[in-house]
Amino acid sequence: MNGISIKNNRIRFYGNTAGYIENGRAIVDPMFHCEELKDYLTEKQGLEIQWTNGVFDRLAGGRLDPEGNASLLKAFRIHQLRPDVDVMMKFIGYDELLERFGEPNPENYRVVYDGQLETNNLDAIYEKFNLDHPPGYQGHSLSMSDVIELYDQNGSSFHYVDRFSFREIAFQPPEQEHTQSMYL
Repeated sequence: MNGISIKNNRIRFYGNTAGYIENGRAIVDPMFHCEELKDYLTEKQGLEIQWTNGVFDRLAGGRLDPEGNASLLKAFRIHQLRPDVDVMMKFIGYDELLERFGEPNPENYRVVYDGQLETNNLDAIYEKFNLDHPPGYQGHSLSMSDVIELYDQNGSSFHYVDRFSFREIAFQPPEQEHTQSMYL
């Protein structure tokens, strides 16, 4: 009996939910990284693999989305103001920005990170990028005036880092190329 299977877009590895299928790609927790699983997914199923920390915990923990499905991780980008914009626009709250400069202008921002964590929680993302920058992060500590974009194949939501919380905003930067580097 084969210990690896795919049912309802969930990857089962010897009784454990190791990952899921999304857009022709296998999103798999790296704790299951082995040649047997890799060969099954790439050679037998023809899937590209993305090894992503936290997938097993998220699926096993039964965290559900509003439709009752296991909540899947979204990718995110961090947008920070370009160095050449008016310094008075930086590190201010949303209301002050609106009053002095109007809505956040995507042309004033650049992407300093594109990746995924073990969570979609904005507070957890803020904490990680304020206190413990991951490898490859090219920006300053996450602060007011920054924008966090959560995205998946269904689209994006944008969140302005405000004084004590986040404000969802309408923010449409030019189409981004996905730059995640955790693909096999």
